[in-house]
Amino acid sequence: MFKGHKQLSVIGITIFFGLQTRFISINSDIISSLPDDDPAALMFKNIGSQFGGNDMGMIVLESDNIFKADLLQHVKQITDSLKITHGVSTVTSLTNILDIRSTEEGIEIGKLVDEYNLPFEQSRLDSLKTYVYSKEMYKGAIVSEDGTATVIMFTLIPDADKQAVANEIKNKVAALDLPETVYFGGLPFMINDVSDLIVSDIVWLLPIVFIVIALILFISFRSLRGVLMPLLTAGITIIWTVGIIVTTGHELTIILNIVPVILLAVGSAYTIHVINSFNLFRTGDFNQTIIKALGYVIIPVILAALTTAVGFVSFVLGAYLTMIKDFGIFTAIGVIVSLILAIFFVPALSSVFSKNESKVAENLPEKKTILSHFILLPLSNLLLKHPKYIFSIWGTFLVISIVGLFLIKTSTNMADYFKKDNPTRVSEDLMQKKFGGSFPVFVVFDGDVQSPEVLNLMIKTEQFMKLDPNISITQSVGDLIEQMNDAMLEGKKIPDDRSKIEQLWFLLDGQDVMTQLVSEDLTRGIIQSKFASVENKEIEMFTKKMQLFIEENSNENCKIELTGMPSVYVRLNDSLIKSQYSSLMIALVLVVLIVGLIFRSFSKGVYATIPIIATILILFGFMGYAGIPLDIATVLVGSIALGIGIDYSIHFISGFNSHLEENGDTEKAIERTLMTSGKAIIINVTSVAAGFLVLLFSQLVPLQNFGLLVAISMIGSGLGSLTLLPVILILVNRKRKIIAN
Repeated sequence: MFKGHKQLSVIGITIFFGLQTRFISINSDIISSLPDDDPAALMFKNIGSQFGGNDMGMIVLESDNIFKADLLQHVKQITDSLKITHGVSTVTSLTNILDIRSTEEGIEIGKLVDEYNLPFEQSRLDSLKTYVYSKEMYKGAIVSEDGTATVIMFTLIPDADKQAVANEIKNKVAALDLPETVYFGGLPFMINDVSDLIVSDIVWLLPIVFIVIALILFISFRSLRGVLMPLLTAGITIIWTVGIIVTTGHELTIILNIVPVILLAVGSAYTIHVINSFNLFRTGDFNQTIIKALGYVIIPVILAALTTAVGFVSFVLGAYLTMIKDFGIFTAIGVIVSLILAIFFVPALSSVFSKNESKVAENLPEKKTILSHFILLPLSNLLLKHPKYIFSIWGTFLVISIVGLFLIKTSTNMADYFKKDNPTRVSEDLMQKKFGGSFPVFVVFDGDVQSPEVLNLMIKTEQFMKLDPNISITQSVGDLIEQMNDAMLEGKKIPDDRSKIEQLWFLLDGQDVMTQLVSEDLTRGIIQSKFASVENKEIEMFTKKMQLFIEENSNENCKIELTGMPSVYVRLNDSLIKSQYSSLMIALVLVVLIVGLIFRSFSKGVYATIPIIATILILFGFMGYAGIPLDIATVLVGSIALGIGIDYSIHFISGFNSHLEENGDTEKAIERTLMTSGKAIIINVTSVAAGFLVLLFSQLVPLQNFGLLVAISMIGSGLGSLTLLPVILILVNRKRKIIAN
């Protein structure tokens, strides 16, 4: 009945996809996951293309005093090294920054220091320090106000490989073996560090998940087959799915990184139910055992897989970020693969273990196990005697949880991905404290940038931006014109006469900074700034205030637009909420329809979803009370909980229907279902929850939260299917009996 060619086919496909995994690559850039037609992302990308890059990196040297000869030499070494690094567009540091000063002859435009004649004498160093702190454009921008740190800033060309460039820069700086404390900040370094952590997590967390699940399966089944088969099918599922990801030209992201862990936990579930069914219908005839076992379990297993896949597919229909859509597609594929393996490959492989069936049967007769005798049987008695009490307990938890829903916050900031003691997070905190953060902000002006009107509007906008406590430094061509006019002893203001502006402009032509501030045709200019805070509320408040200012000040001669990381984060933040709502609603509707159609009862579809809806509400309430934010990983939890958690209700209802047909007694059917399907549910919940709890040891905070929340949702949905669902079935059937009588 089950021939060896099935095993050979699986082995062949596994080898093929296993070889493909050699070519896997990682992309941890969230910005690249924004849709191509997204206005915020499109504007951000356009600014990068037109003004020499928008991906800003920062290298900070910290010492007791930065105005030292050897430290300036080290700054110059890093600056020169960055200039010749492939992918770097611009570099700004203490040793090459533009300086505008007044002289006896008039005005002088050059560099702050002569890079070929750096100051070594203490008198020159002291003079440099005094001059730097007399200029607003340097203090807090290129040197910290306390004089203990200086920053080298760089931007990348639009098509640069951010991870590769950041890694190369880190290696170059490390090779210098500098005595100062060195910090790396900005998006390119964060992307590189996230990628390293993703690799680290895969290498050491996945084996731990295997070991944890193996131990639980051994304790539960006490047989070699009970351990090997679920893990083998899950392992094959992971290899196939990752192979498909690579073959289709996709990269691992911070979200797709979760797929192997999910498939290891979920992929073993269907095999667990199949093996449990084998044990229930075990006979001396192997083929008869297979036929009876599959006949009992195949419908609920297929239904469970379909609803789980629907939970993941809902991300394709409702998500905003392409990385979340990809996650939905490939995880759904993995679920279907694990289903196929469970109902075809597992029975075929079971023939290998069939010779030991009689011995297993002898060793494990109808013996009261700890699980059945001390957990399931007392639970059955409790449910049958006090269903209303159980229902009231769930109701109380739901009321408390609904209050917690309103406490949930959102987070899209990449700095929040790192633990507080992680070097990357420490660097970002220092950037925020001493240099106004590392998140670039751009205000774009479309108009004649040599006109007094546009330049004055730039200055007005900068003054408004600085009213926000998170904006300390701004730069535009308007600033340069003001400083030059001041150096000409005509006051720090924009000249009213356009011809004067053009004369000053002539002196700026050829300076590197001009390509970063104005377009070649002089029809577009930008204000460059940085935002210090990582708090979503402050980011949202700033963008709202800026949008209102822009609406009031844009005119026919000058159109103003805001872009940069705060704008992108606000867009991401909005997308998280919309993705959570839409994907969850889509998944819920599809699950109810599928369960209702297969059970030929809409009411049973609703009953099956009640425990998981209750679990999701409790889950979100827990997030609110625990302060766990909704981010790019935790936004997945609701639909995943629905897709996976519904499996337990499906198995319970399917078993209940089967036993009810046998004896026609609701209470006996509940008891029998708890003693049969209940065992598989508890084993499944324990193994899946334990597998996800391993993510608590991840080095990425969103994955830690994700693992905890999925584990809680699995425990909650398992408890719901074993307590709330039976209570609903008991109360509904009692009501029907009363009406019938």
